[in-house]
Amino acid sequence: MNHTAFIDGVLANAITSGKIPGLVAAAADQTGTLYHSALGRRDASRPQPMTVDCVFRIASMTKAITGAAAMQMVEQGKLSLDQPAREILPFLAETKVLDGFDDNGTPRLRAPRGEITLRKLLTHTAGFVYDTWNENLNRYARLTNLPATRTGKLAALTAPLGFDPGERWEYGINIDIAGRMVEVTSGLDLETYMQRHIFAPLAMVDTSFISRPEWDSRMTTLHARQADSTLKPIDAPVTATEEREFFTGGGGLFSTVPDYLRFLRALMHGGELDGSRILRPETVASMSENHMGALNVLPMKSFVPHLSNDVELFPGMPKTWGLSFLINTQDVPGGRSAGSLAWAGLNNTYYWLDLSRKVAGVLMTQILPFGDAAVLDALAAFETVVYQAIS
Repeated sequence: MNHTAFIDGVLANAITSGKIPGLVAAAADQTGTLYHSALGRRDASRPQPMTVDCVFRIASMTKAITGAAAMQMVEQGKLSLDQPAREILPFLAETKVLDGFDDNGTPRLRAPRGEITLRKLLTHTAGFVYDTWNENLNRYARLTNLPATRTGKLAALTAPLGFDPGERWEYGINIDIAGRMVEVTSGLDLETYMQRHIFAPLAMVDTSFISRPEWDSRMTTLHARQADSTLKPIDAPVTATEEREFFTGGGGLFSTVPDYLRFLRALMHGGELDGSRILRPETVASMSENHMGALNVLPMKSFVPHLSNDVELFPGMPKTWGLSFLINTQDVPGGRSAGSLAWAGLNNTYYWLDLSRKVAGVLMTQILPFGDAAVLDALAAFETVVYQAIS
């Protein structure tokens, strides 16, 4: 069967309907890449076509790579999953829990009950939250001028917790903290560390925190979904490298679909691809397991609607979290197996890794807000047709 024509036909519906200006998608099984294609345009207002090697801002798809870097440190004995994170980052000893606000608007802060650890950071149970999906932190950040992590300012990591460590799951800057732990223990900034220990070994030639001039002809445009469902090209925020005090492990990488698929294929093969090993098989197996006990992933209610819709992937299904991955606990009809790994980026980039059936998929667009219905529909259709193609 011609997988490309079959899958292209399904994805083309989202393009021809005008719901998505362009996308790049790819899938692999244990034998290698079985599909990769680019459809539509990289900018809704310009004629240039999307190409397979187009460069995307992958935002929180950075997290899984930071998780791999942290687990390399664990393998080397430089970090431990359950040691107090303040032993590596002393400023965490001062971190408080934000319990709301007094009647006069003063933040109510108190000492946390429980320790912040790498395990809790990688599972989003340490207590750190995002102001996009947490009303109290949103208010606190505006009140105190707390910088966003994307600025690369270390002050961003001094944010208060939204709850006590281990109390629940809530998406937040946890993996930015984990990335900073990698920087401190390795003695390298995260860009240098990842280039040496992940990107170079896996031949991920177009992945970096730092934009490159040679990407100008391949860079995708970010779009904002308007109230009438049309898409408006917008400028993406840029932080100059020289202004950074750290690289943000929770987001910030540029990459391509083929590069990211190489990372997923390495995990699929137990941490090795084309003779280069980045993690031990037992480490990958551990990362793929639930590490937050009886806690469940909760829906994400947005308080910044231009950046994110309310989001719940696989609504109604209990979901857990591994060491940087969402884990679905039930088979998806016509798609991924129970226990598959997944996550996404704010600009509507998505991936999944089905270790049971040895299938990985990546689909990237550049649209805000996150959780775009048209992109999620295209992702679901893509996943279904990939599994049809291999069955």
